[in-house]
Amino acid sequence: MLVAPDPVEAAEEVHRRLDALDPPVRHRTVRLLLTGVPVENEERARALARTLVRAGTSYLAVCTGLALLTDLGEPQDVPYLWTLGRLRTLVRPVVHALDALDRPAGALLELRSHQGPAVFRPLLAALYAGDRTAVRKRLVALPDDLGPEVVRRVAEAFRLADLPAEVPGLPAREGAALIARTGRLLFLMTSLRDYQPEILSYPDAPRVYEAFARGAGLLPPTLDHHALLLSAVQELSTGPAVLHDWGSGRREAALAELTAVLRRPEWRTVPDGEGDDDAGVRRRAAWVRRTRAQVLDPPRSPGARLRIAVHERDPGDPATVEARVLVDGRPLVPDYFGRGPTGSPEELLFPGTLRAAAEPREVRLAEAYCAEGCCGALYVTVRRDGEQVVWSGWRCPVPPGGTREMPELRFDAAAYDAEIARAEGDESWMWPARRTGRLIADGLRGRPDLLARWNIRFDWAGTAFRDPDETLVSLLYDVEEGHVRQLLWSIPEDGTPPEDRAAAALRRLEEADPRTYGR
Repeated sequence: MLVAPDPVEAAEEVHRRLDALDPPVRHRTVRLLLTGVPVENEERARALARTLVRAGTSYLAVCTGLALLTDLGEPQDVPYLWTLGRLRTLVRPVVHALDALDRPAGALLELRSHQGPAVFRPLLAALYAGDRTAVRKRLVALPDDLGPEVVRRVAEAFRLADLPAEVPGLPAREGAALIARTGRLLFLMTSLRDYQPEILSYPDAPRVYEAFARGAGLLPPTLDHHALLLSAVQELSTGPAVLHDWGSGRREAALAELTAVLRRPEWRTVPDGEGDDDAGVRRRAAWVRRTRAQVLDPPRSPGARLRIAVHERDPGDPATVEARVLVDGRPLVPDYFGRGPTGSPEELLFPGTLRAAAEPREVRLAEAYCAEGCCGALYVTVRRDGEQVVWSGWRCPVPPGGTREMPELRFDAAAYDAEIARAEGDESWMWPARRTGRLIADGLRGRPDLLARWNIRFDWAGTAFRDPDETLVSLLYDVEEGHVRQLLWSIPEDGTPPEDRAAAALRRLEEADPRTYGR
């Protein structure tokens, strides 16, 4: 049918065959089946696709035409697709086709159909009216709690990559606000709340990061702006944004511009947040001080293939702490997996999980944001082979309609051991409650009898997600019929040193069954 000379007859045959399917298929299945299908005669296949899109009489027939236009469409098809997108049932397949032909149009259509905050209505109205001043004003006023995918669509629809070019012609305050909003949108796209880093689905990310870096010097050194610059440096150094096609030297140049601003005299004094009634402000100020020291003086191991970088996200938009794994400068987990963050330091570093021995050991590097039982996890087998350490035997879910081949990685054993030892010993990223958790975990591993007497097993120790100043210890014990029950023990911040709090916790475990004070 794709090479039939008469597109009308071919379209009729497509209708008949789709109608005969029992059970019927979904439009996503049609798209997966047709993506990348070899086409002998593109002109005839395109004619069939246009006939189905413009004159199709069934939902699946139109979706088939849209799927074909994803690979074969041309700019002249965009107005037809935009019109079809007015039908709510066709929004998703139309958006997918538009993304391949005119990404801003696809993003605009998706935002137009979005059932989210009313703030989009005036923003869209400003865009339709061609009022650039209103577009900038509405963009700056967007709420900060939008999801990562929505933020990406906003950036695409309103051509965020082009907006910073307007800054030189704006009043200083307005220009700084636009630069700050640009940085904030980039930051929100790096969140994993949508299970995958949306920044990787944003092709203009390198251009926008460069524009943000060029304009960063316009920002006053407030706590918010410290956080924006530091977050951008984090992502451009160890985050998924590294995986974009930057070309030679562009990412490094953007990093140099951002760090140059952070090194300016007026930026060296960090707002301390002391005396502020908001614990979140104090916590964020402490994060800025820790992160500033880390990003301005990162560890240097010339020639080493492996690097472990502990990443703590801005507490203003919190996430789990990651022990990011970089191989040859590329973050491995978003490159190989992309469905959730890298495991925490407590999972990968402190128990010695990544240490290499002659006996192979399988390590879970990452788990899907939802759960391993839902969307999987990334595993690798680590073993020592003479003067090398080998990562092989990868286990990871295969994407729909595709295959996944992951290479065997080999590292110089001495350099590997040195990097793992450095990462295990680095506590510069820790805050008191987190250090308390590590000390408790180390104590329990060194004295297994403390829990064995109560028939309880150690699970993990860390901090509460909603209150990072609260240390949590997770313990496990067996109950009837082979089930396992979790016990969470909360240790609040009381101002005492982590060493004292950890010692007190270990004494309590020695003296009393944690079932009597855990929950």
